[in-house]
Amino acid sequence: MPKIHVLEKQVAELIAAGEVVERPSSVIKELVENSIDSGASIVTVEIRRGGVTYIRVTDNGCGIAREDVATAFLRHATSKVREKDDLDAILTLGFRGEALASISAVSRVDLITRTADSSIGTHYSSEGGSDVEIEDAGCPLGTTITARDLFFNVPARMKFLKKDTAEGNSVAGLMDKIALSHPEISFRLIREGKEVLHTPGDGKLNSAIYAVFGKEFSGALLPVDYTLGGIRVHGYISSPIASRPNRSMQNFFINGRFVRSRTACVALEEAYKGAIMVGKFPACVLHIELPSSVVDVNVHPAKLEVRFVNERPVFDAVYHGVKSAVTASRDMKSVDLAQHARRPVDPYKPDMVVKPQQMVLNQPPKTETVKPMPAPVVKFAPVINTSKKEAEAPYEPPVDMPPMPHTFSDSAEREGKPQLESIRTSIERILEAEPQPVTKPEVITEEPPLPQLPETEPVPPAWEKTPVQAEAMQENPESDTQPETCIVPETERDLPRTAHKVIGEVFDTYIILEYDAQTLMFIDKHAAHERLLYEKLKRREEAAMAQTLLVPVTVTMDKNEYTAVLQNLSVFEQAGFDVEDFGSGTVLVRSAPLNLNGADIKDSVLEMAGYLEENKTDATTEHMDWLYHNIACRAAIKGGNASKKEELIALAEELEANPDVRYCPHGRPIYVMLKKRTLEKEFGRV
Repeated sequence: MPKIHVLEKQVAELIAAGEVVERPSSVIKELVENSIDSGASIVTVEIRRGGVTYIRVTDNGCGIAREDVATAFLRHATSKVREKDDLDAILTLGFRGEALASISAVSRVDLITRTADSSIGTHYSSEGGSDVEIEDAGCPLGTTITARDLFFNVPARMKFLKKDTAEGNSVAGLMDKIALSHPEISFRLIREGKEVLHTPGDGKLNSAIYAVFGKEFSGALLPVDYTLGGIRVHGYISSPIASRPNRSMQNFFINGRFVRSRTACVALEEAYKGAIMVGKFPACVLHIELPSSVVDVNVHPAKLEVRFVNERPVFDAVYHGVKSAVTASRDMKSVDLAQHARRPVDPYKPDMVVKPQQMVLNQPPKTETVKPMPAPVVKFAPVINTSKKEAEAPYEPPVDMPPMPHTFSDSAEREGKPQLESIRTSIERILEAEPQPVTKPEVITEEPPLPQLPETEPVPPAWEKTPVQAEAMQENPESDTQPETCIVPETERDLPRTAHKVIGEVFDTYIILEYDAQTLMFIDKHAAHERLLYEKLKRREEAAMAQTLLVPVTVTMDKNEYTAVLQNLSVFEQAGFDVEDFGSGTVLVRSAPLNLNGADIKDSVLEMAGYLEENKTDATTEHMDWLYHNIACRAAIKGGNASKKEELIALAEELEANPDVRYCPHGRPIYVMLKKRTLEKEFGRV
């Protein structure tokens, strides 16, 4: 039976440090929270190599008294909790008293601090949890803590750290959340000697959002300020038209602390029901303020989750606050549309002229007007009306040729007549020329005149007199005795031929096709096109068909997704995207697959980033398969959008050429069959 013994101090501290310090961002979180609790208005964080080799946090807070410096590095030493009742009313970010002891146990720490009532500061250094020295030092008001060589004495923990870029992005993502939680504090992040974040600290949340996420994200937000039952919800939410494909941009803060709250998340999305598309998610930066006695923050090792005494009041406050903001936004838009409807836009009105033209033409109005020059019309032979409509049409005299700027003699005028005859001959040739179809040539056969056609094949009335035939008869009044050419309408001549008869489209989604004499086929055009594109991408037929964008698309995302994108640039390249780093959580898309438009490009990159961030261990082939699904789905014809008959027939032909295509990439059927006998049963014929 093994003997029970008490662990040595150093071993116990290393074990305890494993619960608090997981990576460089864990160290920075604890140190920055201490700076906020000290009342600092400016906090600067500097890291090198992702924070593995160098971390420095500087603030202008109250500082630490010289006699308390050594005590601060002892385990469970804190100035924020004195007795057990204080745990029921925690108003500070830190309260456990484990941060400094855990950090000093796995790194080399230097601390310089000075309080307002002291003229000389204090310098304290520690290595691996052991005190090295404490001495006087000259320093400004506040505290500066430097941590070097993280996990230098725990090699087993070092191998679990990620690349420097990934660790640095994790620190950047953490600083974004902290900056949004306290807009009244100016935060700076210096990464590898370059400033990547600087918030103004003016107390305005929208200023912090602009500094963190940029102009595009902050410009599509709606303000929220709502109080219900002593719970205040304030901040910003995304407008319904600026929804995102995942929840990565949902940020909730409870009493100034960033948390992951399932209750707030569900309330937010319920408030958007009916305002955004299914599969889309709103973004937000919401602060929830409530009494500290009704929330427990001591339920998670990293203090990222909280527990409410009663979740219903929190849900109602978030739901009604967001719902009122979304409703107000939609009402405002309808008013604008009504105003535009009451004032129709007339591009020919004087007030629609651009300003520079108004400045130039700002003169007293003139009474005389300039008539436009009539278009030249060549006089041909008299028109012989052969139909009732043409006979009843009012006669319009032809317009003579306008006078030319030169003078001609009588001989020159006589020479102009043969020129008119040559023009007439050229026009006749153009009108009689057989149009060339785009896809498949249509054989035009010579048939007897229309009156001699058999009754079994009547010509539709709409085709009796086409504009081409009418003009030809105007030019050749004696051509009635000659056989005519059967003119096929343009819409019918250009259609590709399929082995089955395409009847049309219903609900702008399903193609109706007469498969054979006994079967009717209904094709889901989106599912069919999606699967065909997916097969092409898998065969690499369209991998190289990438379009270079005239204006690159900027995509702002969460720092974790941003890291996943930068680590998988080759995967995006194989999928047809040219993506490059644009800094501070933003990537630049310079080219994309040919079938994607601007909005789909942004959503596709965001969805791919979220997938890659969640499935970090998947193989590249599985990544590519999911990316092909995503691209094919967004590039395919959309259900609910009307399509031309040519497109429907082309899609049906492509399906005929690929008989193995029966299901879309998501597993839904592409087509269903309806037998004639089934219809006859419904109508009681059999």
